[in-house]
Amino acid sequence: MRRIDAIGISIGVFAAGGIMYLLLQVAGLDEMKAGIWSQALLVGGLLGWVFTYLFRVGTHKMTYNQQLQDYKDAVLQKRLEQMTPEELAQLQVELEQDSESTNDQ
Repeated sequence: MRRIDAIGISIGVFAAGGIMYLLLQVAGLDEMKAGIWSQALLVGGLLGWVFTYLFRVGTHKMTYNQQLQDYKDAVLQKRLEQMTPEELAQLQVELEQDSESTNDQ
């Protein structure tokens, strides 16, 4: 995220709080209750965002992790494509030996 994006989001959240406050006043709440409810809604939204963030961190679904995994997969695919048939056969033998030794333990 670029700095200008963060500034824009901050201004948007600030404006949303003010608009919520005004709408609650128009709906008939006094200034105090409108302020409390608009703050409560903003804090609730913030907590919701934090929980979704923590969920993405816990499940490793962050953008960086996904990009890194895609890169690793692309590198491995390219290496496999560049291998000769003999090298592929040797790799398969090694993998079978590794799986057999893992199963024996």
